[in-house]
Amino acid sequence: MATKRRAETAQENREKMIQAARKAFAEKGYAAASMDELTASVGLTRGALYHNFTDKKGLLAAVVAQIDGEMAANAKAVAAAAEDDWERLLAEGIAYIKMALVPEVQRIVLLDGPAVLGDPAQWPSQNSCLESTRQTIEKMIECKVLKKMDARVAAHLLNGAALNAALLIAASDDPQKTLPHAIEVFTLLASGLRNG
Repeated sequence: MATKRRAETAQENREKMIQAARKAFAEKGYAAASMDELTASVGLTRGALYHNFTDKKGLLAAVVAQIDGEMAANAKAVAAAAEDDWERLLAEGIAYIKMALVPEVQRIVLLDGPAVLGDPAQWPSQNSCLESTRQTIEKMIECKVLKKMDARVAAHLLNGAALNAALLIAASDDPQKTLPHAIEVFTLLASGLRNG
């Protein structure tokens, strides 16, 4: 019984730190966020931080994974209203691109994340999104909606286009102005995969 409670407490502490870091990283940015302030804000020590995440970079990776998962779920929810697989695929990519305007996403996932964690295409959180896109593309190739091609490569390139559009928007001097151009070009690129 005590072991179960310890595991629950450890999970609660982990979640508290992720939420506190998410707030601190969004407000101050990764570099300016103090780990002492963060751990103190949730009544924990640096030892708990290191136990759960190894270091500040590990904590950022956990925060990015959480937000990235929420972004993917949000994009899928938006796309669910589309009429067919093609419209869903397009809507999902566009919804992901639009999230580049959300301040928390912009700061943590699109600016600090790549600067600290490296290439977003290599993040573990991108794998499930990539696999989902590959399956959708394979289905549309079989139904002859899309041209015959390597679905894995197509998924990488299509997801990469959406991700890079979001990165472009986040780094732009005028994200609101850049957004419609990014969506237009993403749509044109994706349309090249269609049959006829």
